[in-house]
Amino acid sequence: MGREGKKLSASGKRARGADVHGSGTGSEAEPKSGSGVDQEFLALERELAVFLRRARAQSGEMAREVHPELEPAAYGLFVRLDEAGPQRATDLAGYFGVGKATMSRQLRALEELGLVARDPDPADGRASLVRLTDEGQGRFRHVRDARRERYVRKLADWDRAEVAELARLLHHFNVRSAEG
Repeated sequence: MGREGKKLSASGKRARGADVHGSGTGSEAEPKSGSGVDQEFLALERELAVFLRRARAQSGEMAREVHPELEPAAYGLFVRLDEAGPQRATDLAGYFGVGKATMSRQLRALEELGLVARDPDPADGRASLVRLTDEGQGRFRHVRDARRERYVRKLADWDRAEVAELARLLHHFNVRSAEG
């Protein structure tokens, strides 16, 4: 049975035959309410709103753990630079869906703290590539590893396949969201 057909019971175990809206009837959820709105998409919006609010708060905490003067958006930059390697500022702006001026301001602050550096782009001498410094990478990885340990503890009762499925679905959603 898929994730959509399971619901967490009070004990934290997934109960079969309960829909994602909590009716517990085991039948498919009504596709539309009286106002013509898909209940599944309302549920998705509600859960994403909670998830995003918590993620923003956690990103702020994580950024401050890397350095007390960092703003929350900096943590995402560290993740991207650590995973993808050196990037042009314009590519980073496009990846995160922010303007060039916003990205430039964020990167300038990180440079002043010695957490990122710019090197000439070997493919185009007029451009530069942003990379994590050794200091930035060390601080980031220390915080990232602690965060992953928290996820491991929070999801200890989940099957590894469920964790992988959640990651797959979130990736799929993020790719679709980037497409517009």
